[in-house]
Amino acid sequence: MSRRLVALGVIVVLAAAAAAGWWYFRRVPDLTVTLEAVATRNLEALVSASGTIQPKRQVNISANTMGRVTRLAVAEGETVTAGQFLLEIDPKSLSGQLERGEAAVAAARSSLRQARTAVQQARATLDLSRQTLNRQQELWKDGLTTRENLEKAQNDVKLREADLAAREQEIQTREQQIRQEQASLATTRYNLSQVIINAPMDGIVTRRNIEEGETAVVGTMNNAGTVLLTIADMSVIEAEIEVDETDIPTVAVGQDARVGIDAVPDRTFRGTVTEIGSSPIQGTSGQTAGSQRATSFKVVITLDEAVPDVRPGFTCTAEIITATRAQVLAVPIQALTVREMLYNVRGDLVREPPPSRERGGSVVTPTVTAAEPPGHTRRETEGVFLFRGTRAVFTPVRTGIAGERYFEVLDGIQPGDLVITGPFTSVRQLADGEAVAPEGTAQGR
Repeated sequence: MSRRLVALGVIVVLAAAAAAGWWYFRRVPDLTVTLEAVATRNLEALVSASGTIQPKRQVNISANTMGRVTRLAVAEGETVTAGQFLLEIDPKSLSGQLERGEAAVAAARSSLRQARTAVQQARATLDLSRQTLNRQQELWKDGLTTRENLEKAQNDVKLREADLAAREQEIQTREQQIRQEQASLATTRYNLSQVIINAPMDGIVTRRNIEEGETAVVGTMNNAGTVLLTIADMSVIEAEIEVDETDIPTVAVGQDARVGIDAVPDRTFRGTVTEIGSSPIQGTSGQTAGSQRATSFKVVITLDEAVPDVRPGFTCTAEIITATRAQVLAVPIQALTVREMLYNVRGDLVREPPPSRERGGSVVTPTVTAAEPPGHTRRETEGVFLFRGTRAVFTPVRTGIAGERYFEVLDGIQPGDLVITGPFTSVRQLADGEAVAPEGTAQGR
C-alpha cells in the first residue's frame, strides 16, 4: 500500500511539473518598456546649420593702373590702419603721360590766344571794308563811281563778315580742345595718384596675392584683374550659414543664436540673426538639370562677442533659437508616435481590443477582419502611450514646439503621467490596451 501511495505521489508531482512547464513555455511575456514621468520643462526650438566665419566688412584692393609693383610694405596677417601705405606701382610711364598732357594743354591755350588775335584782325578788316562800302555808296549817289566798284565793296564786306564768323568759331573749337586736354590731364593725374595705394580702413591683411616686382593687371569686362590685397575689419564678425528651406519659415531677423567655431573648441559665442537670404544658394556648375539636391538659404548671424585669434573662413556651427517656452508640459521625442485609430460618428476615440501575440512578439493577424460599425472612420493620430495599471493606453496629444530632446504638449496628458519612452522597438510594436511590463519586472500573459 505504501509503495502505491509513493508511486501515486510521484505521478502527481510529475504531472504538475509537466503542466507548469507547458504553461511557462506557452505564455507570452509582456513587452518590456521604460517609463518617464511627465513634468514641466523649459524648451528651446532650435534650427542648426553649418557655415563659415566672415568679417562684416572686407575690402578687395585692385589696381586702377597697370604696372610693376616697385614697393610693397605689408605682409599677410599684418594689422594696418586707415591711410597706411601699402604698395606702390611704377609711376614712370604715367609721369611721361603727365608731362605730355601738360604740354598739350599749354599748346591748346596758345592756339586759343592765336585764334582770339585772328578774331581781332578779322574785325578790324571788316570795319575797314564797311567804311569802303560807305564811301562807294556816297559816290554812287553822286554818280562819281561805277557799279562795279560798288558791288566789289559790298562783296568784300560779306567776305570779311564770313571770315569773322569763322574766326569766332575757331575760338570755340580751341576752347573745347582745351577742355578735352584738361580732362585727359586730370585723368593722368588721377592715375598717377593711384600708383600709391593706402589702406582704406583699419583691419588685417587677410590675403596678399602680389609680390614686389610682379605686374598688376587692371580689370576689364572679361578679366576681373588682379586682387592685390584683401583687408578685413575683424572687429565685427559674422557667421554665414546655410539653412535648409524647410527651416527658413521659422527663422526671423533678431532671433538669438549660439555659434560654435571649430578652431575655438569648448566654447560658444552669442549672436543675433541680422540677414536672411531671399534667393536660394546656387549650386555648383556640375549639377545636372535633373539632379536632386537640397535647397538652402544664406543666413547671417552677427556675433555679439569678440572671438580670439579669429580668421576669415573658419568653419562654424550655429544654433538659432526660433522659439522658447518656460515651464510647459513636455514628453521625450522618442515617446511620440502615430497610430491609425478608430473614431465614431461624434469624433470620439473608440478603444478596440489589443491584438494577440505569439511568443517572440509577432502579432497574430485574425483570419476574418471585423467590419467597422456604420459611420466609424479610421485616421492617423499622433499621440503617446501612457502606462495605466499594467497596460499601455494610447493617448492622442497636441504638440507645440520641438526642443532638442522633448516636445511641448499642449493638451492630452497631465503632470505625473507615466509615458512609455522605449525601447524603440517596443514603442513601434505597441498597440492600444496591450499589457506591458516596466523595465525590471517579469510579467506574462
